[in-house]
Amino acid sequence: MKYAYYPGCSLEATAREYDASTRAALGALGVEAEELHGWNCCGASSGHSYDHLLSLALPARVLALAEEQGQDVIVPCAACFNRLAVARREIGADAKVRANVEAVVGRPLTGQSKVLSPLTVIERALAALPLGWQPPRPLAGLRLAPYYGCLLARPPEATGFGHPEFPAALETILGRLGATPVSWSSHTDCCGGNLSLTRGDLVRTMVGRIADAAGEAGAMALVTACPLCQTNIEMRQPRGTRLPSFYFSELVALALDLPGLGGWLRKHLIDPAPLLRSLGLVA
Repeated sequence: MKYAYYPGCSLEATAREYDASTRAALGALGVEAEELHGWNCCGASSGHSYDHLLSLALPARVLALAEEQGQDVIVPCAACFNRLAVARREIGADAKVRANVEAVVGRPLTGQSKVLSPLTVIERALAALPLGWQPPRPLAGLRLAPYYGCLLARPPEATGFGHPEFPAALETILGRLGATPVSWSSHTDCCGGNLSLTRGDLVRTMVGRIADAAGEAGAMALVTACPLCQTNIEMRQPRGTRLPSFYFSELVALALDLPGLGGWLRKHLIDPAPLLRSLGLVA
């Protein structure tokens, strides 16, 4: 099946390694994803705090582009995923809202295009592999804290991602790749992404609690699927021993032995390469 692909603003700026590794992982698993031509910012994270109609119209235009192509859309950024999923639900639930949004966007909206996280698409692709399949480079010995943050699974009636408190896609993917996902208490806690520029003191406290919980659970690193969470975790951990953090797609690419990992890891603010070398996963 062919999908539309919506990178969003972060994946063309601070999260280019997430974009590159996601595209590489999807391609290696046989998932065809073509970037939407002429896409726009979805309005996260300020649009919905400024004007409700704007908060629907911005993601709705992206949905309209996907609908014109007749494709479901893969949205890697958790904030973008949330805004597109919420807009799709609100527009579909109220004909008046849909009419108002269509008037702003200048395109019809049918609701036919689903909004999907690459977590869902990659989980399905791995599940479709033959029984007994093993990755070319299993992530043996790597104990990881799957971190979803607050936007992927909430609100569940819009995201359709799974249980809002106990999602399992990351655990399933990491386990399939040979890693050990730890059970821990803070996997859906908020990292304070919307406060990162205005209340760094609060964010450091929030991120510190998340990192402490991951470390106490025996994790060697965290795993994210959100550019905002990734940036916060790397920038706002307290001084001292700091846990590295991976985008889940980087680990998929590593396990599939795809090229490009070294360049992606060099973009991290906390270098994860020493951990991988210590386990013999990279040279």
